[in-house]
Amino acid sequence: MVLESTMICVDNSEYMRNGDFIPSRLQAQQDAVNLICHSKTRANPENNVGLLTMANTEVLATLTTDTGKIMAKLQQLTPNGIVNFMTGIRVAHLALKHRQGKNHRPRIIAFVGSPLEVDSKDLVRLAKRLKKEKVNVDIINFGEAQEGNNDNLKVFIETLSGKEGGGSHLATMVGGDLVNALMGSPIVKGDDETGGISIGPGSGFEFGVDPNEDPELALALRVSMEEQRQRQEEEARRAQAESAAASGIKPAEENTEEALLEKALAMSVEHGSNNNTPLDAGTSNPAGFTSYPDFASMTEEEQIAYAMQMSMQEAQQLPAAKVSDEKQKEKEQPPPEHMEVEEHEEDTSYREVVRDPMFLQSVLETLPGVDPQSETVRSAVGSLTKQADKHKEKDKGKEKEKDEEKQVKKDSKKRMEKDKK
Repeated sequence: MVLESTMICVDNSEYMRNGDFIPSRLQAQQDAVNLICHSKTRANPENNVGLLTMANTEVLATLTTDTGKIMAKLQQLTPNGIVNFMTGIRVAHLALKHRQGKNHRPRIIAFVGSPLEVDSKDLVRLAKRLKKEKVNVDIINFGEAQEGNNDNLKVFIETLSGKEGGGSHLATMVGGDLVNALMGSPIVKGDDETGGISIGPGSGFEFGVDPNEDPELALALRVSMEEQRQRQEEEARRAQAESAAASGIKPAEENTEEALLEKALAMSVEHGSNNNTPLDAGTSNPAGFTSYPDFASMTEEEQIAYAMQMSMQEAQQLPAAKVSDEKQKEKEQPPPEHMEVEEHEEDTSYREVVRDPMFLQSVLETLPGVDPQSETVRSAVGSLTKQADKHKEKDKGKEKEKDEEKQVKKDSKKRMEKDKK
């Protein structure tokens, strides 16, 4: 495959705001640049691509094999100024002169979507200089102003290609899908039909690209086509809504919303009549069923207000039913009984064993390395015996108080029984 270094010159003038290419010329140009970058790098991994703007003549990205860098710079573009075709081509030629791979063929791809104010003599002079330097130029002339640029650009390409017909091309497009139009052009496919992507109905793949060979390009084309389809559908919906508004007919969305609202109100009314819960006390009929207003004669605001009123009444009935159920449960539950908590005998016996000094003395004698006759051990055991005596006295005092309380209760019960008799 041929090694190439390509500088892509994009048109970022104010004319890129036009909407003849959906959604704008600038967005369509970005998709086309994405296609060209992938086709060049797919044709040969060593191919380099650079990016340059012609409105303010600025090199956004030097020659690189990283297409992600090109697309990141391209997404930051905004329409500004007037295109300068001559200066942009000269700067792109200068950037190609400083390419690292001198064995790469230089190529310039220029997007022109605005009217060119140039002299044909200057274009011929520039074309002869590029031909001498063996630089190929591809021009994509698109947009409403393409008719005024055709004559000058044809002279430029014919002078550059010569009688033998070189590798320079001119593609003129009026409107529609810029990516699809470029797929079949020699700018993407190449002169020998061996470009980076195989395009055509005979390829047997979606968009003419084999996803096994180049999954990134296939995904990019699929996403681009899906976005294009969504844009066209949205534009069609807007046009339909505008035409309907101009003719005084409500759009279909409003009619569907009104139909859904009426259906929801009818379902709410049916639910209320089944539960025998009148929603409007002032409109009940003698048969016991609730009568409801005519929804066909009501405005949309009245229907919404009526629906809100019914939902509020249902919300008020549910909490009232919950409160009554909770009160009924509280009445059915018996009052809690007060239980006296007494200490278990096992706990008291355990405390007595632990506070017994003789038991502690016997435990200390069995421990290795502990002298039960030392002063520290004796003092510790003595303090424990004092504490045990204090606890015993306290326990005795508590037991006496409990016995006295029990005796008082018994006496009071006996007195009450005597008084009743």
